Amino acid sequence: MLQIASAFDAGNIEVLSLDDPQDIRLEIKKDNGSDFYQWFYFRLTGARGVPCRLRIMNAGGAAYAQGWPGYQAVASTDREHWFRLDTDYEDGVLDIHLVPEDDAIWVAYFAPYSMERHGDLIASAQSSDRVNLSVLGKTLDGQDIDLLHVSDGSEAQKKSCWIMARQHPGESMAEWCMEGIIGRLLDEADPVSRALLKRADFYLVPNMNPDGSRRGHLRTNACGANLNREWDNPSMARSPEVYLVREYMRQTGVDFCLDVHGDEALPYNFIAGAEGTPDWSETRAAELAAYKKALMTASPDFQVKHGYPVSEPGTANLSMATNWIAQEFTCLSMTLEMPFKDTVDSPDAIQGWSPERSAALGRACLDALWTRIDDV
Repeated sequence: MLQIASAFDAGNIEVLSLDDPQDIRLEIKKDNGSDFYQWFYFRLTGARGVPCRLRIMNAGGAAYAQGWPGYQAVASTDREHWFRLDTDYEDGVLDIHLVPEDDAIWVAYFAPYSMERHGDLIASAQSSDRVNLSVLGKTLDGQDIDLLHVSDGSEAQKKSCWIMARQHPGESMAEWCMEGIIGRLLDEADPVSRALLKRADFYLVPNMNPDGSRRGHLRTNACGANLNREWDNPSMARSPEVYLVREYMRQTGVDFCLDVHGDEALPYNFIAGAEGTPDWSETRAAELAAYKKALMTASPDFQVKHGYPVSEPGTANLSMATNWIAQEFTCLSMTLEMPFKDTVDSPDAIQGWSPERSAALGRACLDALWTRIDDV
């Protein structure tokens, strides 16, 4: 008997029709209090060896429908290894084709990073002598907002480097990237992490949006707030995640900030800077270009030809983290974007862009920072 379930951590789907395995009709649920939707994650059981066609009927109304052409859904039978599925998009409907080899198969927009895995990440990290774990406060749903302070413990004056991920919870590649960053910073045998920690303290927020992550949202928190449009005027009532992080940043100062995201449409890894901020200068432009060049050297998966249009000075939206932080702290502040699709320049036919490659790019970000740490 065919069954589909999504009543689990990060799950999202609504079943419209399940009678015919070649015409399984589904809809993605909207984020609570919002019209955003695109993230899906569910389990299909009872279809071992049966050709199935899963039809997401409301794909055409998704937040970034321009991202569907060329996209392939991901699936797993063990929730560890994720592979791509044949996927078509036509007339506003996303068709996913598969023949399950096991009794159960999990299907998702991208490899999920559940709050359970987040808990495991925090538990593992806090066992390191380099880490102090603190809870900045609670989300609207009552979840902890975790901060990892990574330091070598010395009293020397150092740079303050912030890295955060998953303001948009459906961009799960961002926390996979953070897993790579955290693992490398805590590797005492890694010469780059040792050298960086002599010069910098790191403040890491692996998941800025625990509520949206657990609820299976694409872009918003529990009340429907897009956190990356809250930085100029956050509140504990609407966006405590941003309010609390912002207040702690004011205590530590910020010399470098990387905000990690995913992009639905562009099949590239790229960085968006804060060029539109009022006090943008040639010096800051040179810092941004130098970091990008260093990251391109560190990782062939990163490129600089494709990305978002560059804003004219003075036109930046200061409700966005990268812009607000750059303006507030006069620092190198950037947004790292990774694809939901595969990368055009370095494709992987089986996995596409994947958790493993996201983590590897995170590690490469530290290589790039090491070459620039004295200049940020």
